[in-house]
Amino acid sequence: MKNLRLFIELTRLNRPIGYMLLFWPCLWGLTIAYNFENNLNTYFLYLILFFLGSVLMRSAGCIVNDIVDRQYDKKVYRTKNRPIASGKVSLKLGFIYVSVLCLIALLVLLQFNKLTIILALASMPLAFSYPYMKRFTYWPQLFLGITFNYGLLLGWTSVQENLSLIPIIFYIGAIFWTLGYDTIYGYQDIKDDEIIGVKSTSIKFKNSPKKFLSLCYLITLSSIIIIGLSMNFNNAYYLFLSIPATHMFFQIKKLNIIDGNMCLKIFKSNNILGLFIFINLLIGKLISI
Repeated sequence: MKNLRLFIELTRLNRPIGYMLLFWPCLWGLTIAYNFENNLNTYFLYLILFFLGSVLMRSAGCIVNDIVDRQYDKKVYRTKNRPIASGKVSLKLGFIYVSVLCLIALLVLLQFNKLTIILALASMPLAFSYPYMKRFTYWPQLFLGITFNYGLLLGWTSVQENLSLIPIIFYIGAIFWTLGYDTIYGYQDIKDDEIIGVKSTSIKFKNSPKKFLSLCYLITLSSIIIIGLSMNFNNAYYLFLSIPATHMFFQIKKLNIIDGNMCLKIFKSNNILGLFIFINLLIGKLISI
C-alpha cells in the first residue's frame, strides 16, 4: 500500500487536472474531425483511447519531470516532498515506471491509423525535453503548450487521416490557452524560482500578467471563432462561445499573483473551460448536421 501511494503521488493520479488538460485538446480535435452522421461507436472508442493515452503519458511525463528537476524540487517549498526529490522513490524505479507506462501507451497508440502513430511518435522528443526548457528560456510554458496540445492534431488525424489548416489553427490557439493557464500556475512558485534561477513566463511577465493573459486568451478565442467560420457552424456556436469567453475574462479579473491559493484555483478552473469549449464544438457540429 505504501508503494501504491508513492506511485499515485509520483504520477499525480490523485490530481486529475493534469491529464484532463492533456485530454481536452485530443477530444476537441476528434470532435471537429468526426462525422456525427456516422455510427458513434468509433467516436466513443477513440474518446476512451485518447483518455487512456492522456493518463498514461501525463503520468510518465510527471515522473520524467521529477527526475530532471529533483535538485530544483528540493529547494522549492511546494515540491520538496515529492517522492524522487525526497528520496522515497529511487531514480532506477522511476525509470522503470516511465518505461512501463510508455509501453502501455504505445499499445494504446497502435490502435490508431498509421499517420496518427507516426505523428505521435514524432512528438516524443518534445514531451521529454520540456523539463529542461526552464533552464534556458523564459518560455518553458510555450514548449508545454506545444507538447500538451499535440493531441488535438492526433484527434483530427485519427479520423481524417490527413492534416489541414483547420486543426493547425486550432492547435495554435490551444497552445496560447496553455501558455495562459500555466503562467497562472507558475505564480505559485515565483519567489522560489527567482532565487534558484528557474525561468518562466510567470517571471517574465510578473509586472503585466493580466495584459499577457488577455493576449493569450484572445488568440485562443480567435482560433475558436475561425474554426466555426471554416466549418460553417450555426449561430448557436457563436452564442455559446460567450460562456468560455466569460470564463476567461473572470480568470484574468480574479488573478492575484501574490495569492498562491487563488492562482491554483484559477488554474484548476481550466478543466471546466476545456469542457465548455468541447460543448461549444459539439453544438457547432450537431446543429450543423
